[in-house]
Amino acid sequence: MSRAVVVERPGRHRLVRRGTPVPGPGEVLVRVAAAGICASDRELYEGRRDAAYVRYPVTPGHEWAGTVVAVGDGVDTGLVGRRTVAEGFRSCGVCERCRCGETSLCSGGYAETGFTEPGAFADHLTVPARLLHPLADDADLRAAALLEPAAVVAAAARAARPRPGERIAVVGAGTLGMLAVQLLAASTPAVLAVVEPRAARGERARAFGATAALSPEEAKAARGGFDLVVETAGAPASAASSCLLARRGGRVVLTGMFAPGAVGIDPVHLSLSQLELRSVFGASSAAWSDAVRAFGAGLLDPGALVTHEFPLEDFGAAVALAGDGDPRTGKVLLRP
Repeated sequence: MSRAVVVERPGRHRLVRRGTPVPGPGEVLVRVAAAGICASDRELYEGRRDAAYVRYPVTPGHEWAGTVVAVGDGVDTGLVGRRTVAEGFRSCGVCERCRCGETSLCSGGYAETGFTEPGAFADHLTVPARLLHPLADDADLRAAALLEPAAVVAAAARAARPRPGERIAVVGAGTLGMLAVQLLAASTPAVLAVVEPRAARGERARAFGATAALSPEEAKAARGGFDLVVETAGAPASAASSCLLARRGGRVVLTGMFAPGAVGIDPVHLSLSQLELRSVFGASSAAWSDAVRAFGAGLLDPGALVTHEFPLEDFGAAVALAGDGDPRTGKVLLRP
């Protein structure tokens, strides 16, 4: 038997018990070790996610790590027993964007584990074997559950092209922001500042390599002072304020998920400052590979961000805690 959390519709969930899923051709069956809850999972549960990006009823869970326990037809049996993570986007692999390596821009239609396909808030899940990124035999699966947001940060780093000695600002010190600090610190910047209204989180970022922690008010005095700005907060004004932090000719990468009504970026400032502006939604296969390599090399320490762990039975309490705004709440995990 296998258990799974099913969100039947916004605000309503139940824990179901059913037969263990069977992997189909080209698929693997994974026993989930840990799965992270993020803001988008809370949006799904509360019914605030764009209808084009969710399909009810659904088992959420797109941030996870586990162990392969069975394979379907056509899949290498050597994968059985391997610790692994997997890409969330079910890219088609054959469209023009996929063939160019831009799998997060797949034009074959949106499908993603945990939103339109059964996710990891369960004892087991099945995923296409081609999406796997196997880990080392001794990999910490609790920490590896955060490799999905780490892959988003790796995608931002690919777009940002950090160079040694640059002045870098990271806006926001949530999960994405802390992972961004860790990854960007490896590029040996001259300055790596975090902009965060919650002082405790800003100070904690120093332990991961930040050289300064600025409040939004303090950041105003540093406008125009950064070669690269990586926005991770998704707050209503953070896209616009991130552009003001960058120097003329600087680079800005947006990774936060913005809600309707967010403050727009000033097109006059954008034009006159000749800023290079990129956005990131999800991660390509290449960015996933970058994140897994960085994790294996010890450049990322995602496990340090975990503050709470719950069993599947306590999904309701876990999703209420995640994103509650308490600065003491870091990453929340479900542990089947």
